[in-house]
Amino acid sequence: MSRPYDQPITDIAHYIFHYEVDKTDDEVWQCARTALLDAMGCAIETAATSAECRSLLGPVVAGTVVPDGFRVPGTDLQVDPVQGAFDLGVLIRYLDHNDALGGAEWGHPSDNLGAILSVMDWLSRASASGQLHRGPPLTMRTLLLALIKAYEIQGCYQIRNAFNAFGIDHVVLVKLAAAATVSWLLGLTEEQTKATISHVWMDGQPTRVYRSGANTIPRKGWAAGDACRRAVQLALLVQAGQPGAPEALTAKPWGFLARTFDEAGFELPRSFQSWTIRNVLFKTMPVEGHGIAAVEAALLQLRRLQQSRWSVNHITRIDLRTTAAADLIINKQGPLHNAADRDHCIQYVVALALLKGHAPEAVDYLDESEWATSEELASLRQRITVCADTELTRGYLDHDEKSIGTGMTIYLDDGSFLSEIVVEYPVGHVRNHQTRGVLQAKFMRNMERLFSPEEISRIVKAVEDDEMPVKKFVDLFARPSTGQDCESGASLVPT
Repeated sequence: MSRPYDQPITDIAHYIFHYEVDKTDDEVWQCARTALLDAMGCAIETAATSAECRSLLGPVVAGTVVPDGFRVPGTDLQVDPVQGAFDLGVLIRYLDHNDALGGAEWGHPSDNLGAILSVMDWLSRASASGQLHRGPPLTMRTLLLALIKAYEIQGCYQIRNAFNAFGIDHVVLVKLAAAATVSWLLGLTEEQTKATISHVWMDGQPTRVYRSGANTIPRKGWAAGDACRRAVQLALLVQAGQPGAPEALTAKPWGFLARTFDEAGFELPRSFQSWTIRNVLFKTMPVEGHGIAAVEAALLQLRRLQQSRWSVNHITRIDLRTTAAADLIINKQGPLHNAADRDHCIQYVVALALLKGHAPEAVDYLDESEWATSEELASLRQRITVCADTELTRGYLDHDEKSIGTGMTIYLDDGSFLSEIVVEYPVGHVRNHQTRGVLQAKFMRNMERLFSPEEISRIVKAVEDDEMPVKKFVDLFARPSTGQDCESGASLVPT
């Protein structure tokens, strides 16, 4: 008789195989469609504008031909599903523009699409070629269902479990959610899915060093793709017959909880259902998520300045009252060493917004950007102070409220000040009434970089077609090689 798997492993597998998302719940399915389109739009934005990202894509050995391989969106590449998971994961995440969810841990649930879509497209093509598939139907409805469940696994773990407190990067949760979902898509049994999940916990997990302080480097843009790649690889290894370790979490002294995390285990504040897909923050600007409210507050304060006799030059100090998470992750003093460092600095994005008069763009973080070497921006940045606020942090950690607030007060050189403006629910938050319209505009702006209005219309209609084979959906995103990496020759450093 086989030993039982640790309860958290069993719970995830049971959710994947047995939880039924209400087919009549139009809200949850529409949320999934929105999340899918937003993530694909982010992938196209990156494919169109980042030469550095494109240099990471494609087969490990140039010229490798993969029959029935995954067609990487926005490119002419066709690769195996393991490399495809990396490629799409990187495209979605590279410019820090995809959706996000806060809590004790911060993360980006749409990262999981890299693994889900690459595997489904490969299986769909292989099935059309006559290979036997034992998993669920490879349709758009299944894609949406897989996305809902991957979001939920990652989201429920994020809310109360601070992996960062143990030095672990949040992409461990991408690997966890993607591995479980991909196991189901491949047609593995529930027992095999538990085995795959156990391998996730047996892996040595990436540390947060590449997101922290002066060590913030472009790896943070491909770490989620790396997690997607490993998730698919682990599921395929189990499919090939590899067993799992039932006590991968609780074994002493070598289990994950004893050696890496906390022996008390994980805290899940809610059962797995469909909460996360309904509550993610959609990013409407390429700014680290904890800084978005600060940018909105800055633009509102700038409007006040412009309506008065003052200008940015009259500012002597800016006080930011924000969440403990923002203070920990993006409160930075001293030199900023690269684009990845700049987009993770709340002082940089606030000063930039005030000087530009609108939200930052990805190009504003580049070494060659005028802002990266601007003495005016550097001076203004030094006048910005950041403090963590108990009440804003409480709202941020409340999984029903999910605010992501920042308050900004500006002091002027004549001794006067602009009273605090607090933004708790920036555009992109589910509670902000402008979110839907701004998201639609973001999607169109991203897609128009590579596609005609007619092509975009077909993509939008495809997301509504539950019975469409996934390979037909992916085919809509293919682009022939043009000999240029980016539109207008633009080159963006990974952020």
